[in-house]
Amino acid sequence: MSAEEPLFRIVRGVPNAEELAALVGAIVVRTRPAAAPAPVAVSAWARSGRPAGATPAAGPGAWRASGLPR
Repeated sequence: MSAEEPLFRIVRGVPNAEELAALVGAIVVRTRPAAAPAPVAVSAWARSGRPAGATPAAGPGAWRASGLPR
């Protein structure tokens, strides 16, 4: 691909400026690599209220088990 070759071309219809901008925006978003989400920092205060080694388990009845003593 040369520097003068277009990245894409419209083969049917005549888009207006807004439609062309939406198309370019969609292409840019789809071709950009996804950024990894930033890790969530948990405060020492929040950690102090959790039992050591306790991780919430998903599944049937998990909401009920989360309120029961271990």
